[in-house]
Amino acid sequence: MKNFLLTLLWLITINSLIAQDSPKLDDFGRVVLNTYVSDQVKIPIEAKSQLENKLNQISSTYGIGGSNVNPRFIITANLSVGTKDIIPGPPQMIAQNLEITLYIGDAIENKIFANITISVKGVGNNENKSLIDAIKQINPKNKDISSFIENGRNKIITYYKTQCDFLLKNAKTLTKQEKYDEAIFKLSLVPEVCQDCYFRSLDTLAVIYQKKIDADCRKKFSEAKTIWAANQNKKGAEQAGEILSEISPFASCQPEVSTLIKSIASKLKADEKARWDFKMKQYADNIAAQKEQVRIAEEQSKRDAVLEEKQLSRNFELDKMRIGSYREVSIEYAKHQPKTVTYNNIFWR
Repeated sequence: MKNFLLTLLWLITINSLIAQDSPKLDDFGRVVLNTYVSDQVKIPIEAKSQLENKLNQISSTYGIGGSNVNPRFIITANLSVGTKDIIPGPPQMIAQNLEITLYIGDAIENKIFANITISVKGVGNNENKSLIDAIKQINPKNKDISSFIENGRNKIITYYKTQCDFLLKNAKTLTKQEKYDEAIFKLSLVPEVCQDCYFRSLDTLAVIYQKKIDADCRKKFSEAKTIWAANQNKKGAEQAGEILSEISPFASCQPEVSTLIKSIASKLKADEKARWDFKMKQYADNIAAQKEQVRIAEEQSKRDAVLEEKQLSRNFELDKMRIGSYREVSIEYAKHQPKTVTYNNIFWR
């Protein structure tokens, strides 16, 4: 097949990328490829569906399939028919020799990271069925496909390594704009295999997440305080309590929250105060439980250091706990993004 890079001059809208499965926790922190077959690949819809399934099968085989939380990196394909022969019947059959070229690349910057061309033959009682039969012949475990995947994966890792400073700077800019969730989402996409960038991102994420929960605390505390000031009764206490209970136990305004809780309790009647105290005890117990988890993680890190007879540079147990929080934020952010992704330029051959 003649190799060339075609820049599409019109917009291609991809409805399938984010609209598929909902993001999952384990989609973050690893290399993920999104399956995409351009409308420029002129084949019947059934054959196109089979080609998409085969691409999904390939990415899943090598552990880089996902629910498309990051639409930047794709695995795609194009095909061309070499020869087409009619085999006399009955029944009459059609045999087609195809060249299917697979690509891995950056669809935002229109860069190819890896490609491979596979020759396959399919037979069916019509052209569509012979195409489908040919696509089915692609073996995901073929050693050439394995090398193709590894090459593309390494190029994506190189992208994160070379762009790390930019990613961190961009996240800090978003944080200054109080776009905390977007900043957390973008840094959560850094794969764990890019260790230097990954750990730098974790350190930056800790700062951003603290700013997020502090901002959330200020907002909720002000809202609860306003509600209580306007309705210093059972209903006002319940409404304020619901809001206060959503505040992170690690937010910097916790002392003010505790003071407000005590102030509300002092103005309630005996029976109302009993119910209030019960609810606030549940809240306090939840805070204590979360802080105990952090204490245990810190103790585990110290024990690991003693066992390994060295000073650990990171508290991996604490990192593990925090990562869960970051990725939960990222999932919620991803869920509320537009369900289509539009690329101005898509590569294919």
